[in-house]
Amino acid sequence: MVSIHLPFVPTTRQDQLDALGDATRRAIVTRLLAGPMPVGRLARGFPMSRPAISQHLRVLKEARLVTDRAEGTRRFYELDPKGFDALRDYLDRFWTVALDAFKRRVEDPNRRTP
Repeated sequence: MVSIHLPFVPTTRQDQLDALGDATRRAIVTRLLAGPMPVGRLARGFPMSRPAISQHLRVLKEARLVTDRAEGTRRFYELDPKGFDALRDYLDRFWTVALDAFKRRVEDPNRRTP
């Protein structure tokens, strides 16, 4: 039985974090920083088949981190700026909290210095 009091976690954000938790997918994202690429070029240098890379791309696409488009018989993949903007907004909240805590600590008049 599922509790109706569980906090709502948007699936996309969790999917994005899960997708980037895999080293191969992070490497694919890094390669796509250079711009759109077909699967064949993305697959070069990986110790796995092109279909395996396609599976990783599918996960990244479902997480809205990459988009694809057909060009003739090839499919090109590129980073999805909207997906990364949403992920960055989420992660920035943690950075803001950390900076605020640091500022309070530095400005604390009762703080002892070594």
